[in-house]
Amino acid sequence: MRTTVGIIGAGPAGLLLARLLHNAGIDSVVLESRDRAYVERRQRAGILEQGTADVLRAAGAGQRMDREGLRHDGIELRFDRRRHRVDFPALTGGRSVMVYAQTEVCKDLIALQLAEGGPLLFEAEALAVEGAGTDAPRVRFRHEGREDVLECAYVVGCDGFWGVARKAIPAELTQVFERKYPFGWLGILADVPPSHDELVYARHDRGFALLSMRSPSVSRLYLQVPDGTDAEAWSDEEIWDELERRFETADDWRLERGPITQKSVTPIRSYVHEPMRHGRLFLAGDAAHIVPPTGAKGLNLAVGDVVTFARALAHQQETGSSALLDAYSETCLRRVWQAERFSCDMTTLLHRAPGATGFEDRLQLARLDRIASSRAAETDLAEGYTGFPFG
Repeated sequence: MRTTVGIIGAGPAGLLLARLLHNAGIDSVVLESRDRAYVERRQRAGILEQGTADVLRAAGAGQRMDREGLRHDGIELRFDRRRHRVDFPALTGGRSVMVYAQTEVCKDLIALQLAEGGPLLFEAEALAVEGAGTDAPRVRFRHEGREDVLECAYVVGCDGFWGVARKAIPAELTQVFERKYPFGWLGILADVPPSHDELVYARHDRGFALLSMRSPSVSRLYLQVPDGTDAEAWSDEEIWDELERRFETADDWRLERGPITQKSVTPIRSYVHEPMRHGRLFLAGDAAHIVPPTGAKGLNLAVGDVVTFARALAHQQETGSSALLDAYSETCLRRVWQAERFSCDMTTLLHRAPGATGFEDRLQLARLDRIASSRAAETDLAEGYTGFPFG
């Protein structure tokens, strides 16, 4: 099998890249190790930056998002029983975010790829990327019980942190930057309408909490918990009780409870692999970087990566110049490190570290009070949350 771009992974990054290349007249093949049903139900991010939503619309994948997604023009910060709303459009010249789950993005892009795009092979496990430093890289993969080879002009690894793409970059050429946090997020899905019409980020002495949603009838909520926590060790009642404590306000706001349909614990970490390119192999999304979910940046960073690659390859095809492809890693990493900074800032602003002192608690409250009382500080948060420019 032969193609111009071999794409490993049919998450939102790989699927969007295939769509962007199709629209530019460039052929691709997508290899996905899981089956279609798994990809379409895999719960991940739910916040799309302004730029991500615009890219999906331009790619022809935004109709259902605009019909069913929830546009949000702000978030609420809670601290010291106070409530402060950050108004995104007023602070950013009209920018906003969209609540639209990754599962729905994948469903939309899969339908388009199968109807109009190149091959999308499910249950096709990539085994190795070979010849990344040559002009003819290959992806060895297993599909329908036999091994095969995909010969490419370029390979893009959208196969996540545990995928094979990154392993093809020689260790002596790489640098890894990493930070692990001593807590995780206990996340739940609940069949109950959201108790607030925008996301609520709560800093509390007992730990962080986040009120989010997947639809007008399904709530998504999170609690900061110690690293290594077993989700099943928490009863439903204990989870709701703790959420109530952490979202506590001085007014009459109430948290609505409902049946919990899913719960899990997500570890929190920051990770960057440099470079994001080796020869004809390019890394995108979690294959190259991971951010704490506090800043809602993971999916959006992956979109930025594949937009950068698709633009660079189209430029090379149109002009013969490889300048943008050669600059891929540097271009992406500028945005990646801004997102890492923002996500780390949000995490340290809102989470209480184990053993935190009273001094550290007061600094957190002072930082939050600064955001609530300074338009400059508030604007910096709004600009970061709604998204940094692509490329």
